Amino acid sequence: MNYFELYDLPVSFNPDQQLVKQKFYELSKKHHPDFYINQSQEKQDEVLELSTLNNKAFQVLKDPQKRLKYILNLKGELVEGENYALPQSFLLEMMEVNEALMDLEFDLDPVKLAELKTQTEQIEQELTEELKALTLVYDTATEENQQSTLKAIKDIYYRNKYLHRIKESLTRMAS
Repeated sequence: MNYFELYDLPVSFNPDQQLVKQKFYELSKKHHPDFYINQSQEKQDEVLELSTLNNKAFQVLKDPQKRLKYILNLKGELVEGENYALPQSFLLEMMEVNEALMDLEFDLDPVKLAELKTQTEQIEQELTEELKALTLVYDTATEENQQSTLKAIKDIYYRNKYLHRIKESLTRMAS
């Protein structure tokens, strides 16, 4: 059973958060281990498992990044050890950022560091906006159209991962 099925919700990148919270509390009450203390060990284990599943589901469904990764996994888009090929245009843009980052490692210039941070934040903002638009399209699309949208969402997921590593380097450099 996936987390959306557990909460009786359609698979969505933008689920109603009030509904997610409501389902979480509903299942928390229903499957609270303390209510089953006098039951058999088997029943207690089952309830504990359901309670744990509910907690994990809530943690994933309330967090946009965890939810994004979860849905991509659920739909078979993320493959362990996959060597995903990022778009050439993105790689060229990142090559410039990486070169500027290397230059800063040898000659730390606070002004250039701030400019590079601003540049990466702008790229991140553009990716966030593109992702938001695509997830809204996915949520309202027919099943046949969802697949191509999912591929585009996967691409942004990997671009964001790449950008996150660069931002970590910038943060280390600023400290």
